[in-house]
Amino acid sequence: MDLKALQNGSDIRGIAVEHEEKTANLTPMQVGKIAVGMVHWLRDEKNLAEKYQSGNLKIGIGHDSRISADSLKQALIDSFVAQNVEVLDFGLATTPAMFMATQFPQYDCDATIMITASHLPYYFNGLKLFTKSGGAETADIAYILEHADEPRLEVEGSVTKTSILEDYSADLTEKIRKGMKTAEEKPLTGFHIIVDAGNGAGGFFAGKVLAKLGADITGSQFLEPDGMFPNHIPNPDNKEAMASIQQAVLKNKADLGVIFDTDVDRSAVVDASGEVINRNNLIAVLSTIILAEYPGSSIVTNSPTSSHLKEFIESKGGEQVRYISGYRNVINKMIELNEEDIDTQLAIETSGHAAFKENYYLDDGAYVIAKILMLLPKLKKEGSTLGDLISSLKQPAETQELRFEILAGHVRDYGEQVIRDLSGFVLSQRGMKVDPENHEGIRVNVYDEYGSGWFLLRMSLHEPLLVLQVENDQAGMNDQVLKELAGFFEGYKQLDLAKLNESLKK
Repeated sequence: MDLKALQNGSDIRGIAVEHEEKTANLTPMQVGKIAVGMVHWLRDEKNLAEKYQSGNLKIGIGHDSRISADSLKQALIDSFVAQNVEVLDFGLATTPAMFMATQFPQYDCDATIMITASHLPYYFNGLKLFTKSGGAETADIAYILEHADEPRLEVEGSVTKTSILEDYSADLTEKIRKGMKTAEEKPLTGFHIIVDAGNGAGGFFAGKVLAKLGADITGSQFLEPDGMFPNHIPNPDNKEAMASIQQAVLKNKADLGVIFDTDVDRSAVVDASGEVINRNNLIAVLSTIILAEYPGSSIVTNSPTSSHLKEFIESKGGEQVRYISGYRNVINKMIELNEEDIDTQLAIETSGHAAFKENYYLDDGAYVIAKILMLLPKLKKEGSTLGDLISSLKQPAETQELRFEILAGHVRDYGEQVIRDLSGFVLSQRGMKVDPENHEGIRVNVYDEYGSGWFLLRMSLHEPLLVLQVENDQAGMNDQVLKELAGFFEGYKQLDLAKLNESLKK
Protein backbone atom coordinates (compact mmCIF):
# COMPACT_ATOMS: atom_id res chain seq x y z
CA MET A 1 0.00 0.00 0.00
CA ASP A 2 1.36 3.42 -0.99
CA LEU A 3 1.70 5.38 2.24
CA LYS A 4 2.10 8.60 0.27
CA ALA A 5 -1.61 8.41 -0.58
CA LEU A 6 -2.33 9.07 3.11
CA GLN A 7 -0.89 12.58 2.98
CA ASN A 8 -3.53 15.26 3.45
CA GLY A 9 -1.53 18.47 3.20
CA SER A 10 0.23 18.89 6.54
CA ASP A 11 -1.71 15.98 8.12
CA ILE A 12 -1.99 12.24 7.56
CA ARG A 13 -5.52 10.98 7.00
CA GLY A 14 -7.22 7.81 5.81
CA ILE A 15 -9.95 5.25 6.36
CA ALA A 16 -9.30 3.46 9.65
CA VAL A 17 -12.46 1.33 9.79
CA GLU A 18 -13.83 -0.59 6.81
CA HIS A 19 -17.12 0.97 5.79
CA GLU A 20 -19.46 -0.33 3.08
CA GLU A 21 -17.15 -0.61 0.06
CA LYS A 22 -14.39 1.53 1.56
CA THR A 23 -11.28 -0.47 2.47
CA ALA A 24 -9.22 0.62 5.45
CA ASN A 25 -5.90 2.14 4.42
CA LEU A 26 -4.84 3.69 7.75
CA THR A 27 -4.33 0.52 9.76
CA PRO A 28 -2.16 -0.28 12.78
CA MET A 29 0.41 -1.76 10.40
CA GLN A 30 0.62 1.47 8.36
CA VAL A 31 0.74 3.59 11.49
CA GLY A 32 3.61 1.52 12.90
CA LYS A 33 5.58 2.25 9.74
CA ILE A 34 4.72 5.94 9.90
CA ALA A 35 6.20 5.98 13.42
CA VAL A 36 9.49 4.80 11.90
CA GLY A 37 9.41 7.65 9.40
CA MET A 38 8.65 10.10 12.19
CA VAL A 39 11.68 9.01 14.20
CA HIS A 40 13.88 9.46 11.12
CA TRP A 41 12.37 12.93 10.64
CA LEU A 42 13.00 13.97 14.24
CA ARG A 43 16.50 12.51 14.22
CA ASP A 44 17.72 13.79 10.85
CA GLU A 45 15.57 16.85 10.07
CA LYS A 46 14.82 18.23 13.52
CA ASN A 47 18.36 17.81 14.90
CA LEU A 48 17.37 15.40 17.68
CA ALA A 49 19.87 12.65 16.84
CA GLU A 50 21.75 13.03 20.13
CA LYS A 51 18.58 12.71 22.24
CA TYR A 52 17.51 9.75 20.13
CA GLN A 53 20.79 7.89 20.53
CA SER A 54 20.81 8.45 24.30
CA GLY A 55 17.24 7.18 24.68
CA ASN A 56 15.92 10.59 25.77
CA LEU A 57 13.72 11.35 22.77
CA LYS A 58 10.24 11.97 24.19
CA ILE A 59 7.05 11.71 22.10
CA GLY A 60 3.52 12.32 23.42
CA ILE A 61 0.41 10.71 21.92
CA GLY A 62 -3.21 11.79 22.38
CA HIS A 63 -6.47 11.11 20.57
CA ASP A 64 -10.06 12.24 20.17
CA SER A 65 -13.10 10.00 20.67
CA ARG A 66 -12.92 7.98 17.44
CA ILE A 67 -13.47 4.23 17.72
CA SER A 68 -10.20 3.42 15.95
CA ALA A 69 -8.08 5.58 18.28
CA ASP A 70 -6.96 2.87 20.71
CA SER A 71 -5.65 0.44 18.08
CA LEU A 72 -3.79 3.16 16.18
CA LYS A 73 -2.35 4.57 19.40
CA GLN A 74 -1.11 1.15 20.46
CA ALA A 75 0.58 0.68 17.09
CA LEU A 76 2.39 3.99 17.53
CA ILE A 77 3.42 3.12 21.09
CA ASP A 78 4.72 -0.32 20.10
CA SER A 79 6.73 1.10 17.21
CA PHE A 80 8.19 4.00 19.20
CA VAL A 81 9.08 1.89 22.24
CA ALA A 82 10.88 -0.56 19.94
CA GLN A 83 12.91 2.41 18.63
CA ASN A 84 14.32 3.57 21.98
CA VAL A 85 11.72 6.35 22.42
CA GLU A 86 10.20 7.54 25.69
CA VAL A 87 6.42 7.68 25.08
CA LEU A 88 3.83 9.64 27.05
CA ASP A 89 0.33 8.20 26.50
CA PHE A 90 -2.03 11.13 27.13
CA GLY A 91 -5.23 9.26 26.27
CA LEU A 92 -8.20 11.49 25.40
CA ALA A 93 -6.88 14.92 24.45
CA THR A 94 -7.32 17.78 22.00
CA THR A 95 -5.12 18.92 19.16
CA PRO A 96 -4.18 22.24 20.84
CA ALA A 97 -3.45 20.46 24.13
CA MET A 98 -1.11 18.08 22.35
CA PHE A 99 0.90 21.00 21.00
CA MET A 100 1.02 22.47 24.50
CA ALA A 101 2.59 19.20 25.69
CA THR A 102 5.70 20.38 23.84
CA GLN A 103 5.59 23.69 25.76
CA PHE A 104 4.54 22.73 29.30
CA PRO A 105 7.75 22.02 31.28
CA GLN A 106 6.14 19.18 33.23
CA TYR A 107 5.88 17.18 29.96
CA ASP A 108 8.59 18.74 27.76
CA CYS A 109 7.82 16.52 24.76
CA ASP A 110 10.15 16.77 21.78
CA ALA A 111 7.20 15.91 19.55
CA THR A 112 3.56 15.00 19.90
CA ILE A 113 0.93 13.25 17.82
CA MET A 114 -2.82 13.84 17.86
CA ILE A 115 -4.84 10.96 16.45
CA THR A 116 -7.82 12.63 14.79
CA ALA A 117 -9.59 13.18 11.49
CA SER A 118 -11.31 16.38 12.62
CA HIS A 119 -14.99 16.45 11.55
CA LEU A 120 -14.88 13.53 9.08
CA PRO A 121 -17.18 10.49 9.60
CA TYR A 122 -16.34 7.96 12.29
CA TYR A 123 -14.60 5.52 9.93
CA PHE A 124 -11.83 8.03 9.12
CA ASN A 125 -8.84 8.79 11.28
CA GLY A 126 -5.51 10.54 10.95
CA LEU A 127 -2.40 12.00 12.57
CA LYS A 128 -1.46 15.61 13.31
CA LEU A 129 2.16 16.15 14.30
CA PHE A 130 3.85 18.84 16.40
CA THR A 131 7.32 19.75 17.59
CA LYS A 132 8.31 22.57 19.93
CA SER A 133 8.44 24.93 16.94
CA GLY A 134 4.86 24.21 15.80
CA GLY A 135 2.87 21.96 13.50
CA ALA A 136 4.37 19.79 10.77
CA GLU A 137 4.43 21.24 7.26
CA THR A 138 3.44 19.52 4.03
CA ALA A 139 7.11 18.83 3.22
CA ASP A 140 7.59 17.24 6.67
CA ILE A 141 4.75 14.80 6.12
CA ALA A 142 6.16 13.88 2.71
CA TYR A 143 9.56 13.19 4.30
CA ILE A 144 8.03 11.03 7.04
CA LEU A 145 6.06 8.90 4.57
CA GLU A 146 9.07 8.53 2.29
CA HIS A 147 11.15 7.14 5.19
CA ALA A 148 8.49 4.89 6.72
CA ASP A 149 10.14 1.71 5.39
CA GLU A 150 13.63 2.54 6.66
CA PRO A 151 15.39 0.15 9.08
CA ARG A 152 14.75 0.92 12.74
CA LEU A 153 16.95 0.68 15.81
CA GLU A 154 15.74 -2.20 17.98
CA VAL A 155 16.40 -0.78 21.45
CA GLU A 156 13.66 -0.87 24.08
CA GLY A 157 12.19 2.48 25.14
CA SER A 158 9.42 3.16 27.65
CA VAL A 159 5.78 4.24 27.92
CA THR A 160 4.03 6.22 30.67
CA LYS A 161 0.29 6.84 30.93
CA THR A 162 -0.72 10.38 31.86
CA SER A 163 -3.27 13.10 31.05
CA ILE A 164 -2.96 16.69 29.91
CA LEU A 165 -6.49 18.12 29.94
CA GLU A 166 -6.33 19.17 33.61
CA ASP A 167 -3.12 21.15 33.05
CA TYR A 168 -4.30 22.53 29.72
CA SER A 169 -7.60 23.67 31.31
CA ALA A 170 -5.83 25.29 34.26
CA ASP A 171 -3.54 27.18 31.88
CA LEU A 172 -6.54 28.34 29.87
CA THR A 173 -8.52 29.55 32.91
CA GLU A 174 -5.53 31.59 34.07
CA LYS A 175 -5.21 33.16 30.62
CA ILE A 176 -8.92 34.07 30.73
CA ARG A 177 -8.59 35.71 34.14
CA LYS A 178 -5.55 37.60 32.93
CA GLY A 179 -7.43 38.73 29.81
CA MET A 180 -10.26 39.97 32.04
CA LYS A 181 -7.69 41.77 34.20
CA THR A 182 -9.04 40.12 37.33
CA ALA A 183 -7.73 37.89 40.11
CA GLU A 184 -11.29 36.81 40.94
CA GLU A 185 -11.58 33.03 41.07
CA LYS A 186 -15.02 32.87 39.42
CA PRO A 187 -15.34 35.90 37.12
CA LEU A 188 -18.04 34.19 35.01
CA THR A 189 -20.47 33.92 37.93
CA GLY A 190 -23.89 35.01 36.69
CA PHE A 191 -23.26 33.86 33.11
CA HIS A 192 -25.13 30.90 31.62
CA ILE A 193 -22.99 29.25 28.93
CA ILE A 194 -23.82 26.04 27.07
CA VAL A 195 -21.23 23.75 25.47
CA ASP A 196 -21.95 21.36 22.59
CA ALA A 197 -18.99 18.99 22.12
CA GLY A 198 -20.69 16.82 19.51
CA ASN A 199 -19.41 13.75 21.43
CA GLY A 200 -15.86 14.69 20.44
CA ALA A 201 -12.99 15.62 22.76
CA GLY A 202 -14.27 19.07 23.78
CA GLY A 203 -16.59 18.08 26.63
CA PHE A 204 -13.90 18.94 29.19
CA PHE A 205 -14.39 22.65 28.48
CA ALA A 206 -17.74 22.78 30.29
CA GLY A 207 -16.60 21.47 33.66
CA LYS A 208 -12.87 22.14 33.68
CA VAL A 209 -12.97 25.69 32.28
CA LEU A 210 -16.42 27.31 32.36
CA ALA A 211 -17.64 25.86 35.66
CA LYS A 212 -14.25 26.54 37.27
CA LEU A 213 -14.69 30.19 36.27
CA GLY A 214 -18.16 30.25 37.81
CA ALA A 215 -20.41 29.87 34.77
CA ASP A 216 -23.71 27.99 34.87
CA ILE A 217 -23.32 25.18 32.27
CA THR A 218 -26.86 23.78 32.56
CA GLY A 219 -28.12 22.56 29.20
CA SER A 220 -24.70 21.64 27.84
CA GLN A 221 -25.02 18.70 25.49
CA PHE A 222 -23.14 15.79 23.91
CA LEU A 223 -20.19 16.16 26.28
CA GLU A 224 -19.50 12.44 26.57
CA PRO A 225 -16.95 11.11 24.05
CA ASP A 226 -18.57 8.78 21.51
CA GLY A 227 -16.63 7.99 18.37
CA MET A 228 -19.78 7.16 16.39
CA PHE A 229 -20.97 10.79 16.76
CA PRO A 230 -24.62 9.78 17.30
CA ASN A 231 -26.12 13.27 17.63
CA HIS A 232 -24.56 15.38 14.90
CA ILE A 233 -21.25 15.87 13.14
CA PRO A 234 -18.93 17.79 15.46
CA ASN A 235 -18.27 20.62 13.03
CA PRO A 236 -18.86 24.38 13.55
CA ASP A 237 -19.15 24.70 9.77
CA ASN A 238 -22.11 22.29 9.61
CA LYS A 239 -25.68 23.65 9.46
CA GLU A 240 -27.19 20.79 11.48
CA ALA A 241 -24.57 21.17 14.23
CA MET A 242 -25.07 24.93 14.43
CA ALA A 243 -28.86 24.55 14.48
CA SER A 244 -28.50 22.13 17.42
CA ILE A 245 -26.50 24.53 19.61
CA GLN A 246 -28.73 27.42 18.52
CA GLN A 247 -31.83 25.57 19.73
CA ALA A 248 -30.11 24.68 23.01
CA VAL A 249 -29.21 28.32 23.69
CA LEU A 250 -32.74 29.56 23.01
CA LYS A 251 -34.40 26.72 24.95
CA ASN A 252 -32.22 27.28 28.03
CA LYS A 253 -32.18 31.09 27.69
CA ALA A 254 -28.40 30.99 27.89
CA ASP A 255 -26.07 33.95 27.46
CA LEU A 256 -23.83 32.07 25.05
CA GLY A 257 -23.50 28.75 23.25
CA VAL A 258 -20.12 27.23 22.41
CA ILE A 259 -19.52 24.46 19.86
CA PHE A 260 -16.32 22.59 19.03
CA ASP A 261 -15.20 20.25 16.29
CA THR A 262 -14.00 16.76 17.21
CA ASP A 263 -10.42 17.64 18.19
CA VAL A 264 -11.10 21.23 19.38
CA ASP A 265 -8.92 23.10 16.93
CA ARG A 266 -12.07 24.83 15.63
CA SER A 267 -15.06 26.42 17.35
CA ALA A 268 -17.97 28.80 16.92
CA VAL A 269 -20.59 30.44 19.13
CA VAL A 270 -24.25 31.42 19.33
CA ASP A 271 -25.14 34.59 21.23
CA ALA A 272 -28.08 35.12 23.60
CA SER A 273 -30.39 36.19 20.79
CA GLY A 274 -29.74 32.95 18.90
CA GLU A 275 -27.50 34.58 16.31
CA VAL A 276 -25.05 32.08 14.85
CA ILE A 277 -21.51 33.43 14.91
CA ASN A 278 -19.33 31.37 12.62
CA ARG A 279 -17.65 31.83 9.21
CA ASN A 280 -17.56 35.55 8.26
CA ASN A 281 -19.32 36.57 11.48
CA LEU A 282 -16.75 34.80 13.66
CA ILE A 283 -13.91 36.40 11.69
CA ALA A 284 -15.56 39.79 12.28
CA VAL A 285 -15.94 39.23 16.04
CA LEU A 286 -12.33 38.09 16.49
CA SER A 287 -11.07 40.89 14.25
CA THR A 288 -12.94 43.41 16.41
CA ILE A 289 -11.30 42.00 19.54
CA ILE A 290 -7.83 41.92 18.00
CA LEU A 291 -8.02 45.40 16.46
CA ALA A 292 -9.04 46.85 19.83
CA GLU A 293 -5.96 45.25 21.39
CA TYR A 294 -3.57 45.76 18.46
CA PRO A 295 -4.73 48.78 16.42
CA GLY A 296 -3.80 48.66 12.74
CA SER A 297 -3.04 44.93 12.72
CA SER A 298 -3.45 42.84 9.59
CA ILE A 299 -5.83 39.87 9.60
CA VAL A 300 -5.08 36.90 7.32
CA THR A 301 -8.09 34.95 6.03
CA ASN A 302 -8.62 32.34 3.36
CA SER A 303 -9.95 33.46 -0.02
CA PRO A 304 -13.72 32.70 0.17
CA THR A 305 -14.67 35.50 2.55
CA SER A 306 -17.40 38.04 1.96
CA SER A 307 -16.49 41.34 0.30
CA HIS A 308 -18.30 43.00 3.19
CA LEU A 309 -15.81 41.50 5.64
CA LYS A 310 -12.98 43.42 4.00
CA GLU A 311 -14.95 46.66 4.41
CA PHE A 312 -15.73 45.78 8.04
CA ILE A 313 -12.10 45.09 8.96
CA GLU A 314 -10.96 48.29 7.27
CA SER A 315 -13.64 50.25 9.13
CA LYS A 316 -12.06 48.99 12.37
CA GLY A 317 -8.65 50.25 11.26
CA GLY A 318 -7.27 46.88 10.18
CA GLU A 319 -6.29 45.29 6.90
CA GLN A 320 -7.52 42.00 5.53
CA VAL A 321 -5.10 39.78 3.64
CA ARG A 322 -7.05 37.17 1.66
CA TYR A 323 -4.82 34.16 1.10
CA ILE A 324 -4.82 30.53 0.01
CA SER A 325 -7.23 28.15 1.76
CA GLY A 326 -5.80 25.65 4.23
CA TYR A 327 -5.11 26.37 7.90
CA ARG A 328 -1.34 25.89 7.54
CA ASN A 329 -1.35 28.29 4.59
CA VAL A 330 -3.04 31.15 6.45
CA ILE A 331 -0.94 30.54 9.57
CA ASN A 332 2.29 30.51 7.57
CA LYS A 333 1.24 33.71 5.82
CA MET A 334 0.72 35.34 9.23
CA ILE A 335 4.19 34.21 10.32
CA GLU A 336 5.69 35.50 7.06
CA LEU A 337 4.06 38.92 7.44
CA ASN A 338 5.29 39.25 11.02
CA GLU A 339 8.81 38.34 9.89
CA GLU A 340 8.49 41.24 7.43
CA ASP A 341 7.58 43.51 10.39
CA ILE A 342 3.92 43.73 9.31
CA ASP A 343 1.99 43.35 12.56
CA THR A 344 -0.37 40.41 11.98
CA GLN A 345 -2.12 39.10 15.07
CA LEU A 346 -4.75 36.75 13.65
CA ALA A 347 -5.03 34.15 10.90
CA ILE A 348 -8.44 32.54 10.40
CA GLU A 349 -10.31 30.45 7.85
CA THR A 350 -14.04 30.56 7.27
CA SER A 351 -14.12 26.92 8.49
CA GLY A 352 -13.22 28.18 11.98
CA HIS A 353 -9.49 27.44 12.16
CA ALA A 354 -8.10 30.50 13.97
CA ALA A 355 -4.57 31.15 15.22
CA PHE A 356 -3.32 34.08 17.28
CA LYS A 357 0.24 35.37 17.26
CA GLU A 358 0.04 35.69 21.06
CA ASN A 359 -0.81 31.97 21.35
CA TYR A 360 2.09 30.27 19.58
CA TYR A 361 0.49 30.72 16.12
CA LEU A 362 -1.63 27.70 17.12
CA ASP A 363 -5.09 27.04 15.70
CA ASP A 364 -6.83 26.43 19.00
CA GLY A 365 -10.64 26.39 19.15
CA ALA A 366 -10.65 26.63 22.94
CA TYR A 367 -8.43 29.72 22.85
CA VAL A 368 -10.86 31.32 20.39
CA ILE A 369 -13.59 30.88 22.98
CA ALA A 370 -11.22 32.14 25.68
CA LYS A 371 -10.76 35.41 23.77
CA ILE A 372 -14.54 35.80 23.55
CA LEU A 373 -15.05 34.96 27.24
CA MET A 374 -12.54 37.65 28.20
CA LEU A 375 -14.93 40.17 26.66
CA LEU A 376 -18.19 38.99 28.24
CA PRO A 377 -18.07 40.96 31.55
CA LYS A 378 -17.35 44.17 29.64
CA LEU A 379 -20.22 43.56 27.22
CA LYS A 380 -22.61 42.76 30.08
CA LYS A 381 -21.65 45.97 31.84
CA GLU A 382 -22.34 47.91 28.64
CA GLY A 383 -25.65 46.08 28.08
CA SER A 384 -24.56 44.75 24.68
CA THR A 385 -24.02 41.35 23.02
CA LEU A 386 -21.52 39.75 20.68
CA GLY A 387 -24.01 40.34 17.90
CA ASP A 388 -23.88 44.06 18.63
CA LEU A 389 -20.12 44.01 17.97
CA ILE A 390 -20.70 43.10 14.34
CA SER A 391 -24.00 44.89 13.71
CA SER A 392 -22.30 47.00 11.04
CA LEU A 393 -21.17 43.93 9.09
CA LYS A 394 -23.39 43.76 6.01
CA GLN A 395 -24.86 40.35 5.26
CA PRO A 396 -25.28 39.13 1.66
CA ALA A 397 -28.77 38.35 0.40
CA GLU A 398 -27.68 34.93 -0.86
CA THR A 399 -24.62 32.70 -0.91
CA GLN A 400 -24.08 29.41 -2.70
CA GLU A 401 -21.26 26.87 -3.06
CA LEU A 402 -21.05 24.27 -5.83
CA ARG A 403 -18.42 21.56 -6.24
CA PHE A 404 -17.58 20.08 -9.62
CA GLU A 405 -15.72 16.77 -9.78
CA ILE A 406 -12.84 16.75 -12.25
CA LEU A 407 -12.95 13.52 -14.25
CA ALA A 408 -9.72 14.10 -16.20
CA GLY A 409 -6.63 12.03 -15.46
CA HIS A 410 -4.41 15.01 -14.65
CA VAL A 411 -6.74 16.66 -12.18
CA ARG A 412 -4.74 19.74 -11.21
CA ASP A 413 -3.62 20.53 -14.75
CA TYR A 414 -7.20 20.32 -16.00
CA GLY A 415 -8.63 22.38 -13.16
CA GLU A 416 -6.03 25.11 -13.47
CA GLN A 417 -6.64 25.29 -17.23
CA VAL A 418 -10.36 25.85 -16.58
CA ILE A 419 -9.47 28.68 -14.18
CA ARG A 420 -7.14 30.29 -16.73
CA ASP A 421 -9.78 30.03 -19.44
CA LEU A 422 -12.39 31.56 -17.15
CA SER A 423 -10.15 34.59 -16.74
CA GLY A 424 -10.29 35.17 -20.51
CA PHE A 425 -14.04 34.60 -20.54
CA VAL A 426 -14.60 37.21 -17.82
CA LEU A 427 -12.64 39.82 -19.77
CA SER A 428 -15.21 39.55 -22.57
CA GLN A 429 -18.24 39.98 -20.26
CA ARG A 430 -20.07 43.12 -19.25
CA GLY A 431 -20.83 43.27 -15.53
CA MET A 432 -17.84 41.14 -14.51
CA LYS A 433 -14.37 42.21 -13.40
CA VAL A 434 -11.48 40.14 -12.05
CA ASP A 435 -10.53 41.06 -8.47
CA PRO A 436 -6.72 41.57 -8.41
CA GLU A 437 -6.54 41.11 -4.60
CA ASN A 438 -6.73 37.35 -4.75
CA HIS A 439 -4.17 34.56 -4.29
CA GLU A 440 -6.26 31.48 -5.08
CA GLY A 441 -8.09 30.56 -8.27
CA ILE A 442 -9.99 33.47 -9.78
CA ARG A 443 -12.25 35.88 -7.90
CA VAL A 444 -14.62 38.03 -9.95
CA ASN A 445 -16.74 41.00 -8.87
CA VAL A 446 -20.16 41.20 -10.56
CA TYR A 447 -22.45 44.20 -11.05
CA ASP A 448 -25.17 45.70 -13.27
CA GLU A 449 -27.18 42.83 -14.82
CA TYR A 450 -25.66 40.38 -12.32
CA GLY A 451 -26.67 42.29 -9.22
CA SER A 452 -23.93 43.23 -6.77
CA GLY A 453 -21.58 40.52 -5.54
CA TRP A 454 -18.77 38.18 -6.52
CA PHE A 455 -17.83 34.61 -7.35
CA LEU A 456 -14.69 32.58 -6.74
CA LEU A 457 -13.54 29.49 -8.63
CA ARG A 458 -10.67 27.55 -7.04
CA MET A 459 -9.18 24.10 -6.81
CA SER A 460 -10.11 22.04 -3.76
CA LEU A 461 -7.13 21.51 -1.47
CA HIS A 462 -7.39 17.74 -1.13
CA GLU A 463 -10.13 16.49 -3.46
CA PRO A 464 -10.37 16.27 -7.29
CA LEU A 465 -12.80 19.19 -7.39
CA LEU A 466 -13.29 22.72 -8.62
CA VAL A 467 -15.13 24.76 -5.99
CA LEU A 468 -17.39 27.63 -7.08
CA GLN A 469 -18.62 30.10 -4.47
CA VAL A 470 -21.17 32.76 -5.45
CA GLU A 471 -22.45 35.62 -3.29
CA ASN A 472 -24.81 38.48 -4.03
CA ASP A 473 -26.46 41.39 -2.24
CA GLN A 474 -29.53 41.17 -4.48
CA ALA A 475 -31.85 38.20 -4.00
CA GLY A 476 -32.25 36.02 -7.07
CA MET A 477 -29.16 37.30 -8.85
CA ASN A 478 -26.94 34.30 -8.09
CA ASP A 479 -29.00 32.45 -10.70
CA GLN A 480 -28.11 35.08 -13.30
CA VAL A 481 -24.43 34.58 -12.58
CA LEU A 482 -24.75 30.78 -12.66
CA LYS A 483 -26.63 30.85 -15.97
CA GLU A 484 -23.82 32.86 -17.53
CA LEU A 485 -21.17 30.56 -16.11
CA ALA A 486 -23.08 27.46 -17.24
CA GLY A 487 -22.51 28.52 -20.83
CA PHE A 488 -18.78 28.72 -20.15
CA PHE A 489 -18.57 25.38 -18.30
CA GLU A 490 -20.43 23.52 -21.08
CA GLY A 491 -17.23 23.33 -23.07
CA TYR A 492 -15.46 21.27 -20.40
CA LYS A 493 -16.55 17.67 -20.80
CA GLN A 494 -14.29 16.42 -17.99
CA LEU A 495 -16.25 18.36 -15.37
CA ASP A 496 -19.24 16.81 -13.61
CA LEU A 497 -21.74 19.68 -13.79
CA ALA A 498 -24.71 17.81 -12.28
CA LYS A 499 -24.87 20.11 -9.22
CA LEU A 500 -24.88 23.22 -11.40
CA ASN A 501 -27.64 21.84 -13.61
CA GLU A 502 -29.71 20.86 -10.56
CA SER A 503 -29.30 24.34 -9.11
CA LEU A 504 -30.50 26.03 -12.30
CA LYS A 505 -33.58 23.79 -12.49
CA LYS A 506 -34.83 24.81 -9.03
